[in-house]
Amino acid sequence: MRTITLEEHFVTESFLRATGAYGKTVPPQLAALQPKLLDLGTGRIAAMDEAGIHLQVLSLAAMGFDALDAATASALARDVNDELAASVAAHPKRLAGFATLALKDAVGAVAELERCVTRLGFRGALVDGTTEGLFLDDPRFLPVFEAAAQLGVPVYLHPAPPPETVKHAYFSGLPGELGHLLSIAGWGWHAETGLHTLRLIVSGLFDKVPGLQLIIGHMGEGLPYAMARSSGILSGPAKLQRPVAEYFKSNIHLTTSGYFTLPPLKCALEVVGIERMMFSVDYPFSPNTRGRAFLDQAAGVLPAEDLEKLAHGNAERLLGLG
Repeated sequence: MRTITLEEHFVTESFLRATGAYGKTVPPQLAALQPKLLDLGTGRIAAMDEAGIHLQVLSLAAMGFDALDAATASALARDVNDELAASVAAHPKRLAGFATLALKDAVGAVAELERCVTRLGFRGALVDGTTEGLFLDDPRFLPVFEAAAQLGVPVYLHPAPPPETVKHAYFSGLPGELGHLLSIAGWGWHAETGLHTLRLIVSGLFDKVPGLQLIIGHMGEGLPYAMARSSGILSGPAKLQRPVAEYFKSNIHLTTSGYFTLPPLKCALEVVGIERMMFSVDYPFSPNTRGRAFLDQAAGVLPAEDLEKLAHGNAERLLGLG
């Protein structure tokens, strides 16, 4: 069975020089992943082969990118996208790309997205958390979403470290690295991205841009579990064309990235449905072998047709990866 994964990460030397990411200031377990993040060739593909992963859609692990000024970020994004395009061209059957965008310059980001899709063959864009403290429902970012819809490609909304004020208020005062870990994959990333997704919905984004397709990872960032309550509370006051929950049937897709147990999958399938679900691993932050073991476990609870949709079919349809 073919397998496609969509939340798989890389960095470049130019990105590391510009941001200092994944160096001495991050927990050792993250710094240790730098060689795997830098590998866009034989080592990465060997790790894919070990787990039976046929195609990875790659995106920049952009920790530190938002701290750059607009001009520096724009130039760096172009360099990163060109380097990714070269790697995809070298391994076209194994790798694909999501564009990196410097959202501090929204006009420039639109032009770069158009270049990445029309000239480099990328399958969409991945954006990280807030920009200059602003969620992406701010009107300045609307042209980026409009461009994605016009180009027929999705936007993947990915977590990012919290702003310093949030980090201090919510995640300080704990021993060792616990506060940092709680602020990222331990909880904070998922809570903020779930919140971010709800903000995009209630702002009316999908009424303004009905063709826009948004992807979120980590089995829906907790939203399937909370869907009935959130939709019930928010739908009326938001004055949308449809209830909040309905946008998960038309505009939002979920991946399994980093979540490897059946209960969240079963919840997402019941609330959102198999047509909106796609397999992902979150490599190298999660090993491909663990993701594949989870997919094999899911085979025990899903009909064969649904397993095919999860493993590759839905991604092929959404991203044009047939």
